[in-house]
Amino acid sequence: MKTGSANLPLHGGKAPAWLFGRMKKLAREVSVYVIGEFGPDDMLRRLSDPFWFQAFGCVLGFDWHSSGVTTTVCGALKEGLKRVGGLGFHPAGGKGGTSRKTPGEIEKVCDTTGTDATPLVYASRMSAKVDSAAIQDGYQLYHHSFFFTDEGKWCVVQQGINERNRMARRYHWRGEDVSDFVCEPHAAVCADRKEQKVLNMVAEESDNARDRSAEAARLDPARLFREIEAAATLDMPRRHGIDTSDISSGHFQRILVSTYESQPANFESLLGMKGVGGKTIRALSLVSELVYGAEPSFRDPARFSFAHGGKDGIPFPVARDTYDETIEVFRKALNASRADLSEKKRAFNRLRRIGEAGAH
Repeated sequence: MKTGSANLPLHGGKAPAWLFGRMKKLAREVSVYVIGEFGPDDMLRRLSDPFWFQAFGCVLGFDWHSSGVTTTVCGALKEGLKRVGGLGFHPAGGKGGTSRKTPGEIEKVCDTTGTDATPLVYASRMSAKVDSAAIQDGYQLYHHSFFFTDEGKWCVVQQGINERNRMARRYHWRGEDVSDFVCEPHAAVCADRKEQKVLNMVAEESDNARDRSAEAARLDPARLFREIEAAATLDMPRRHGIDTSDISSGHFQRILVSTYESQPANFESLLGMKGVGGKTIRALSLVSELVYGAEPSFRDPARFSFAHGGKDGIPFPVARDTYDETIEVFRKALNASRADLSEKKRAFNRLRRIGEAGAH
């Protein structure tokens, strides 16, 4: 994967209806072509690449420097492929309440394809749990898109927003690269800036803290609190976003009873438990350090940068005629019954010339 960053200004606005309608059509044509030529696995790979994803948004005509590109591109792709069958590629999820329907959407598709939905639903749940609870960077998830194939391969594109600084952060996952959901699982984390206060329990260097947190969750709560009280005289440094008040809340005590009864085998099992969220993980990470001396990582996982804003005509307004012609070029290249690879290549050359002409 390529590396790099782009630091760009904040702008306001949103995609108008006339543009989103065209985005759906072009997202469909591009995706059908990519999947037809390179296969559904390659489409997953491309979506998990933050630079390809951002470039895809540019091709669709959305702002080249917009956080809104995440929700808009994923929405256009999902809507555009609604009535396209036989691709072996399926979008699910979306923004807000739609994201919570993801497991049901996955199961509905799998009922028709014969694919085992269980690992896909688990991947959807755990990727969201990691980025909302195991990584505490100040960005609340509000968008979760899950893409998968008939063969059970998957990728995730999800985004959170920081209400304090009004910035967004995008998280990319590629199933084939995830050997461990709770140790460096991301393909990329994209943000406008690095944050100074981040609890990162999925960093490689948090391995000991993960083990100790799971161990603490298995202890009798009464015994655990005795150990905390015994260690309370330690001169603890101020940690990023963690406070001793986290381990004295009634909610945390109730969750400890639940974890004690369930005896989670490891940190991943702990994180997957119902009711275990950011506050519980934060409290247990403090316990892992306070009682066991296992310090968690505070390294921000963001490695790629993108800036934020909305549709505003930058770097230039979308030319509607050119956009419609682009869609038609793709449509003809894909649907002509006698179109072979050479004809498709010629169509792409025409597309390139159109793009060059529109940029001048």
